[in-house]
Amino acid sequence: MKFVDEAPIHVQAGKGGNGCLSFRREKFIAKGGPDGGDGGDGGSVYLEGDDNLNTLVDYRFQRSYNAESGQQGGSKNCTGKGGDDLVLKVPVGTTIIDADTEEVLGDITDNGQQIMVAKGGYHGLGNTRFKSSVNRAPRQTKPGTEGEARQLRLELKVLADVGLVGLPNAGKSTFIRAVSSARPKVADYPFTTLVPNLGVVQPQKYRSFVIADVPGLVEGAAEGAGLGIRFLKHLTRTRLLLHLVDMLPPDGSDPADNVNVIENELDQFSPTLWSRERWLVLNKIDLLPEDEREQLCQDVVEKLQWDGPVYTVSASSSHGTEQLCQDIMTRLEECWEAEREDPEVAEHERELQSKMQREARDKIESLRGQRKSKNQDDDDFDDDDDHDVEIIYSP
Repeated sequence: MKFVDEAPIHVQAGKGGNGCLSFRREKFIAKGGPDGGDGGDGGSVYLEGDDNLNTLVDYRFQRSYNAESGQQGGSKNCTGKGGDDLVLKVPVGTTIIDADTEEVLGDITDNGQQIMVAKGGYHGLGNTRFKSSVNRAPRQTKPGTEGEARQLRLELKVLADVGLVGLPNAGKSTFIRAVSSARPKVADYPFTTLVPNLGVVQPQKYRSFVIADVPGLVEGAAEGAGLGIRFLKHLTRTRLLLHLVDMLPPDGSDPADNVNVIENELDQFSPTLWSRERWLVLNKIDLLPEDEREQLCQDVVEKLQWDGPVYTVSASSSHGTEQLCQDIMTRLEECWEAEREDPEVAEHERELQSKMQREARDKIESLRGQRKSKNQDDDDFDDDDDHDVEIIYSP
């Protein structure tokens, strides 16, 4: 399936129908008077969330959408038929942006949620509306108004509670396979993950959270290296980031230096995202000598001066993953409970997410402008870019 997470479209609401100019003329009936009816309202354009959609590929080729216009009024005071509303289905997690003003019109966060993006035109008035005691044969009508037209940019951001970050081959895909039913591709070469993968983790019955695995970052990703930062925007909705670190990198690099590389890329992409709560997960400890594991892990933590939670796991054997998922679930429930009890906390969280999304858009637009100024092709930041790869969502 083609994974498309951005799509520019044009929407046009329907025009209101014109009012009718008509007089009642029937045999043996004198002074029939005006009987022109009003026109019908134009149809509006709505975007509706649909859990059955995973990408914006449906908007990859067709870019223009028009709602139905209202019909003209008729004689005998008949009102014209109103235009049908146009409802466009989009994946849950889609952000709607006015491309001309960069205004965020709304977020689709629930299945069935609808947002009006273009209002239909108002109906015109027939000449019946203008009759009075001094104007018994009005020839005045009013035309229907034009419907709204907008240039929109749709941006899909996967809805996840926890995000995984790390260098390529740090074990992110293996980790998500170990803790959920998702089955992303796993191989012994970099960039096996080309699109975000989602998995539902259920530490206990009736307790679950969603985890997202995004393609690995490399040094210089904030400037477009590797797969660039195109998919980092999917982390702007998460509450917690897990930084997975390969404790025995095949290139012999220092795990602490690898952590700093990713930290620097996150900071350049979005300072607000970089400041989010992060847990350090030291992966592949089963490859370390058993008598040296604890000391090697401690050396990495001390070199980083890491003051947050630290976990040691082996995703391939699921060692340590159960306790990690339990602690993540507990932490998320604490955050959700705080938001329910204190509206100010919930508002602060919404403001943080909005700020992260603004920073992500600004960074991506900045890189696009740099590429255009250098007359270079950039597949990573092309709105028409798509990938012929499979996207896996765990139910």
